[in-house]
Amino acid sequence: MEKTKFSFLGVIMTIGIIFGDIGTSVLYVMKSFIKTSGDNMNELLVLGFVSLIFWIMTLQTTIKYVLIALKADNKGEGGVFSLYALIKNNTKKFVVFLAMGGGATLLADGVITPAITVTSAIEGLHNIFPNLSTNGVVLIVLGIFIFIFSFQHLGTKKIGGLFGPIMTLWFLSLLLWGVRAITTNLTILKAINPYYALSLIRSYPGIFLLLGAVFLCVSGAEDLYVDLGHCGRKNIRAAWTFVKICLLTNYFGQAAYLLSENYNPTKNPFFAIVPENLVIIQVLLATLAAIIASQSLITGSFTLVSEAIKLNLFPKLVIKYPTDIRGQVYVSAVNIILFIFSSSVVVFFRTSSNMEAAYGLSISITMFVTTILLSLYLYKIKNQKIMALIFFIVFGLEESLFLYANSLKFISGGYITVVIAILIFGIMFIWYRGVEIKERESQYLLVEKYKKQLLQLSSDKDIPKYATNLVYLTGAKYESDVDYAVLYSILNKQPKRANVYFFVHINVVDEPYKREYKVTKFSDKKIFKITFNLGFREHQRINMFMYQVIDDLLKNKELDLQPTKYNLRGKAESVGDFRFVLINEVLGNNNGLTSFDSFIMSLRLKLKRITVTPEKWFGLDTSIITKEAVPLNVIQIKEKKLKRIN
Repeated sequence: MEKTKFSFLGVIMTIGIIFGDIGTSVLYVMKSFIKTSGDNMNELLVLGFVSLIFWIMTLQTTIKYVLIALKADNKGEGGVFSLYALIKNNTKKFVVFLAMGGGATLLADGVITPAITVTSAIEGLHNIFPNLSTNGVVLIVLGIFIFIFSFQHLGTKKIGGLFGPIMTLWFLSLLLWGVRAITTNLTILKAINPYYALSLIRSYPGIFLLLGAVFLCVSGAEDLYVDLGHCGRKNIRAAWTFVKICLLTNYFGQAAYLLSENYNPTKNPFFAIVPENLVIIQVLLATLAAIIASQSLITGSFTLVSEAIKLNLFPKLVIKYPTDIRGQVYVSAVNIILFIFSSSVVVFFRTSSNMEAAYGLSISITMFVTTILLSLYLYKIKNQKIMALIFFIVFGLEESLFLYANSLKFISGGYITVVIAILIFGIMFIWYRGVEIKERESQYLLVEKYKKQLLQLSSDKDIPKYATNLVYLTGAKYESDVDYAVLYSILNKQPKRANVYFFVHINVVDEPYKREYKVTKFSDKKIFKITFNLGFREHQRINMFMYQVIDDLLKNKELDLQPTKYNLRGKAESVGDFRFVLINEVLGNNNGLTSFDSFIMSLRLKLKRITVTPEKWFGLDTSIITKEAVPLNVIQIKEKKLKRIN
């Protein structure tokens, strides 16, 4: 479903949002090639390498992502979690672990990409200031990071309109300098022939090292799919046509420079093909492009974490909505972690050449996961079994080679993103497994069986009124059920008398943007269960939603007016007071869980204590909340009777 209309302005906006990562790869791909090939530089090697760039970019980006992946949308949204939400009900349980792995490695990639991109751009200053030290470059990069991450809470609404024109200017500059360099050596155009790529693969002894370098040219391809919902399929495809021409022209231009008499192995070929008197302008433009690329990755990380939280794959964190742009979120915890980790990468590696050794491994895992999920989508959802098999064989084989090539970087720095990805995956696994255990073992009761007691309690004047409207959150999916702990709280502890009882269940649906609710009435105007069907990209503002529900019930005369005699406004209100009761589970001693499940639950509860509170997550007024701790004795253990012996 196409959400964003195709237009010229839409294409320009798309260029600014999506293509920053893949568009700034030109800063370091050929430099990595020089470092990898060493003293073996010759015409066949250069032709083979740039031929690999041409055909891998065509196969990986154009065919896999632009032509195939963009069709696998979830109500217009893309990305690994949107794809998982689309296929999870039609596939085996293992798919959730693939989705967690893909999401974890994509988030880990967001740590190193800003570091290598911004550092590569700033290192261009060496062409103007040869005496600029490495420490100077590091300090400038850290200053840029402080600037970028400090303004994330404001959103990108005001400056986002500049991203498209700036990136368009960036790509036009790539095209211009590429054409200028190619005209000095038209021989380089022979690299379009796949013979040179195949010949290099067949004969070069260090081919896997070169594959690790060439992979950098498509490392940003995943962004095309992730940001599908922001830009639309047609805009992305039109923009990619322009972007691909500009990128390939520049890569061919840099390759032509490598074969020229002016070739200097100590220079970055990207800046070497720019006229000397314009290098300073190109450095400034490269810095702006790097900042925009970093911005896109940061906001993408916010969206990714937000989706994972809604899908119960990640602990709840404070999510803010800095603008009225749909889908734009800000997660302060993620922002701080990205800043610390990205800055640490810059301080640790110091130069972009050193960072290249750590770059590529995590994103190659993400791409491989996307290939598996897309294959399952084609097989299960679209029922294209032959197409699914061909797709998996072609791209699975290609990405397996890239995965092996990038794994060779593990010791020299690749371990950093892998360790980060493992930590993120571990958190996801603990949270998901904990939710699974809780749902599996929780006890639910039929409200109908306890309706009489609830109605009697509501009308019992001997018990002080606890609240006019009493609201409980329940995990019971069926409309007829409610948690055992909820009824225990109302009836067994200190009985809670209220005029109206509301049991609220939040059902996160597979569609990204959906706001619906359903009312189940257990008695006339006294006991209700409200089921909210919310998309996995929607903010769960239960406080706001409940007032809308109450208003609708009053209009439909399904709920009696609750006039209040005293209030600051001096006139009667139609709705009385509310009290939300939040039940926090604690792990009891006799919980009946296995040692492993008990360990997982204890870790999940520890995570829960250091993440956002339920009242903040659901947007509840803290003055109308009561918290109760209930032991998670999820299994009723049969007590063995004692035998009397006297």
